[in-house]
Amino acid sequence: MLHPIFAALLALLLAAGPAGIQPAPPAQEKVDLLVAQGTVVTMDVNRRVLESGAVAVRGNRIIAVGDSAALNERYVAARTISARGMLVLPGLVNTHTHAPMVLFRGIANDVSLMDWLQKYIFPAEARNVTRDFVEWGTALACLEMIRSGTTTFADMYYFEDDVAAATARAGMRAVLGETIIGAPSPDSKTPEEAIAYTERFIRRWKGHALISPAVSPHAPYTNSAETLRACKRLADRYGVRMTIHVSETRDEVKQIRERYGATPTQWLKEIGVLGPNVLFCHAVWLSDEDFAIIAEQQIGISHNPESNMMLASGTAPVARLLSMGITVGLGTDGAVSNNNLDMFEAMDFAGKLQKLANMDPTALSAVQVLEMATLGGARALGLEKEIGSLEPGKKADLILVDAEGARALPLYDPYAQIVYALKGSDVRTSLIDGKVVLEQDRVLTLDEPAVKARAGEYQVKVARSLGR
Repeated sequence: MLHPIFAALLALLLAAGPAGIQPAPPAQEKVDLLVAQGTVVTMDVNRRVLESGAVAVRGNRIIAVGDSAALNERYVAARTISARGMLVLPGLVNTHTHAPMVLFRGIANDVSLMDWLQKYIFPAEARNVTRDFVEWGTALACLEMIRSGTTTFADMYYFEDDVAAATARAGMRAVLGETIIGAPSPDSKTPEEAIAYTERFIRRWKGHALISPAVSPHAPYTNSAETLRACKRLADRYGVRMTIHVSETRDEVKQIRERYGATPTQWLKEIGVLGPNVLFCHAVWLSDEDFAIIAEQQIGISHNPESNMMLASGTAPVARLLSMGITVGLGTDGAVSNNNLDMFEAMDFAGKLQKLANMDPTALSAVQVLEMATLGGARALGLEKEIGSLEPGKKADLILVDAEGARALPLYDPYAQIVYALKGSDVRTSLIDGKVVLEQDRVLTLDEPAVKARAGEYQVKVARSLGR
């Protein structure tokens, strides 16, 4: 029998392993990037907010989201970005823009929608919109959106192939559709030409890492039933989104009622062009039957509060739509009717406008508004499996927002601070598809001086074309 002292020594040796060597700690996994020590607002199903959180990225995917100390222990990163004093949240999703129209910013203000279109916008487009205009307008829009926290946007305009090329060069994610309209446009003489253009566009860009093509008829009042059916068939054939302006103004609803004896939503259902791949932009003036149709057809909505306010189009019934389980994303619309592409401002207006319209301060919470700008927008665009929240397996689209500036303090509720206090100018870092595109107040994917210089040249050209 062993002496008790020897028995104890033997037990220690056996616990230490062969030759008394301690077992090595588990090897750390390699990742490309670790964003650490920030307040991480995940927007995941549990709406987790991690006070000292981290996000690990490998390639273009999020590998892990969790406590900074735990992820630092588990992963070794090729690069670490300190998020100390920052809010880390999913990149914002702008569900409706006309990106190149940023070059028309400010040409027509304080007028109604129909006057705005017919007296100012359509003439300005006819005299100025070319491939070069679209390319540089898109670059300017991307510059503004990257700087203000948007990582994904949806667009409807002309020469959309050039919009896509400029967007890809800027490193932004986008859902893009060529405008199909029942009148001659800058790049198509007929709707049939625009549909043919759209099909070529879809074939070229479908499967791209950043660009998702879409079919984008302008509106029910600017297209025939035949054109709209052709658009829906095309969207269904290629499995892409169809985006369309619907019920933006009372005048539009009146026109469609006089023409077809139905609301725009009812008429679109009658002609068979609705379904889960359809996104309604605006949806301000809806009847009770419209609500039921939208819910039944699982249509997404893009809410554009600032544009609707600027043109006095009305207030979309967002609180009611959400209460019915309808997907609502947030958008800025084009900078010519807003007049900016700052999604932080869109969030602020969206939340406060619903409180006022419903005379109820609880009508729309800050959490709901942020969801509209992130995961809700992703759902509206059919991208919720890829973006919209910070979760393992999703694309690494995220932003870091300064939480130590004067307007950010004191910080009691991250959601309220993001929606009601912070602005796009508080964004400090932005990642899209795992790549840093904004860092230390510098956009890394665009030649900012060149973009601004070309915008100045177009300012002179557009003003002259309008006789100013």
